[in-house]
Amino acid sequence: MAETIKKTLRDSAAMRWTALLLLALAMFCCYIFMDILSPIKDLMQETRGWDSTAFGTMQGSEVFLNVFVFFLIFAGIILDKMGVRFTAVLSAAVMLVGAVIKWFAVSEAFMGSGLETWFTNNLNYIPLFDELGVSPFYRGMPASAKVAACGFMIFGCGCEMAGITVSRGIVKWFKGREMALAMGSEMALARLGVATCMIFSPFFARLGGKVDVSRSVAFGVVLLCIALIMTIVYFFMDKKLDAQTGEAEEKDDPFKVSDIGRILSDGGFWIVALLCVLYYSAIFPFQKYAVNMLQCNLTLVPPAADSFWAGSSVTIVQYIIMLLVAATGFASNFQKKKASQFTLLGISFAALIAYCVMGFMRQSAESIFAVFPLLAVLITPILGNYLDQKGKGASMLVLGAILLIACHLTFAFVLPAFKGNAVGGVIVAYATILVLGASFSLVPAALWPSVPKLVDAKVIGSAYALIFWIQNIGLWLFPLLIGKVLDKTNPGVTDPTQFNYTAPLVMLACLGLAALVLGLILKVVDKKKHLGLELPNIQQEQEA
Repeated sequence: MAETIKKTLRDSAAMRWTALLLLALAMFCCYIFMDILSPIKDLMQETRGWDSTAFGTMQGSEVFLNVFVFFLIFAGIILDKMGVRFTAVLSAAVMLVGAVIKWFAVSEAFMGSGLETWFTNNLNYIPLFDELGVSPFYRGMPASAKVAACGFMIFGCGCEMAGITVSRGIVKWFKGREMALAMGSEMALARLGVATCMIFSPFFARLGGKVDVSRSVAFGVVLLCIALIMTIVYFFMDKKLDAQTGEAEEKDDPFKVSDIGRILSDGGFWIVALLCVLYYSAIFPFQKYAVNMLQCNLTLVPPAADSFWAGSSVTIVQYIIMLLVAATGFASNFQKKKASQFTLLGISFAALIAYCVMGFMRQSAESIFAVFPLLAVLITPILGNYLDQKGKGASMLVLGAILLIACHLTFAFVLPAFKGNAVGGVIVAYATILVLGASFSLVPAALWPSVPKLVDAKVIGSAYALIFWIQNIGLWLFPLLIGKVLDKTNPGVTDPTQFNYTAPLVMLACLGLAALVLGLILKVVDKKKHLGLELPNIQQEQEA
């Protein structure tokens, strides 16, 4: 009788990891498109006339609908009502539609068209939004930037929907199995999308010796087409799983308007929400300007046009080395034998050094910043394991904020002091970027597990929705603010590689300082109320 029991797809390691790979690669493509124009900000100014204000306004538009039209809340409702597989396909389709609009906006076909004329003459005043000072457009904004902003808004709706959908999908396929490893793997692969974007966006923009920024966006569009195909395949896998188990799709508690007052009166909620918006606002908006900041502060001399370092093949080689760094570093955390662990770590560090040397030889700001997620990929499992075994979640938040402040102040005051020193400046840049990447792992690893300890479990779903909404306010506001501050503090500067980034970086460091203060307050609250933020997760589970 036992032999007639049929195993489900979820019982097969190959099938559930295939499901994870489909979802993770979709997010990988999403992360690439999210920052597709970030490493070519200088080219956008040179070829499309986007000054820093236009660039920042367009970049901030990604979360505009999520914040001001509350699409983030609607996305949660759609997920709750329609389930994982439908929402996964819908999110990929929405991202693709937005991406195509953005590609058209920066393409040659848009330049000089009747549509460009219409956008130049219209959308210069948006009732109510202008009065509130939150309009996604402004008078004098290039038409291509306006249309790109429209596309990016639509993309942002799909991206946020995809983020919450992927987490649900992982829980469904890995519940009771390797869920922590699955979530860590998905996060690591998604963050590699940032590095991929930094390397390949300039590569495609300059391919063939002729600059065309639309090629970079087209690269992202193609990847989002692949992401859509992956979600469709996942749709049928997930549907077959439900048919095998006879279970309905698992749904979370929907967002309830009646919960808002209860949540907003909770001091723990405000600590977490403010920590979240402060920290992420100091990281994600910075990513959109980081390459240009390095171009302005490093002494980079392009290699000879006929050398290996100026060719296209070096980009592929460097990317393969980057994948080797990430794969061996991540895998080292799951080796039971010390010899295997140290061998993989040795390979990872040797490959990291080789990557950094190649970045220096290429004299490329974008390939230098691409190391940003690599240390994060390496240490994310270490941090998660430490939190499970040793605890110290609140202390990690404080340490992460300190590292964040130190990195932005280093970029603001130390890095410019090395201008003219070709080697010293690159070394300082690499070290600071890697530490910032470590901080990027440190805070989220400690922040999100702390939420259930600070917020009433009965409203945890609604609390997460509000936290994400507040976070999106920062992700909309600070790309815009950085652009405005850059233009205000650099009057008359037309060369996009000659901006002074001191003021924006100090502003971001102040966000870190505010996060540090909140982290210290959190430690005090934890000590007084015995919330257990410093206790190991495994010990709590055993005691429970």
